[in-house]
Amino acid sequence: MKKAPAARPDEAELFYKAMGGVARLHDHGRVVHRPRPPAPVPQQRLRDNDEVLRESLSDHVPYELALESGEELAYVRAGLPRQVLRQLRRGRWVIQDQLDLHGLNVAEARTALGEFLARCRRSGTRCVRVIHGKGLRSRNREPILKQKVAGWLAQREEVLAFCQARTVEGGGGAAVVLLRAPKAPA
Repeated sequence: MKKAPAARPDEAELFYKAMGGVARLHDHGRVVHRPRPPAPVPQQRLRDNDEVLRESLSDHVPYELALESGEELAYVRAGLPRQVLRQLRRGRWVIQDQLDLHGLNVAEARTALGEFLARCRRSGTRCVRVIHGKGLRSRNREPILKQKVAGWLAQREEVLAFCQARTVEGGGGAAVVLLRAPKAPA
């Protein structure tokens, strides 16, 4: 390590003359820290989360539902044979539970349906009926919940298929839903 060359007497004298009128600042015990940079914000993750939330709250009717003709609801998850839908219409599976949405508004119905499907998933229930009503008491006598329920069901991963209930099970005012089988314990 090199030593700094010693200051010559004439340089020190010049320094003190230059500093003659300068007063020392008082130390008040303050410490000044440099500001820390902000924590990084995962922008892409936030955008992805927002998109997932938007999709989950969407009332968009899936393409497969839009293709069905008439008033009857019918849906089968992509990759499953249409035979599953035929068997569901014919009552192959026994209805194990049901949810009645009569008297609920759209927001209440959506929440009730989500909670009902979560409960069915936990209990291992495979086939359920969702009673959405025919819309006879709604404005313009249109079945508002019928299309909403169809869209919500099609968005749920545990729903394999659904169709309009048979006449003895509620007809156009209800849907029979086939749920995914619970995974076997490993």
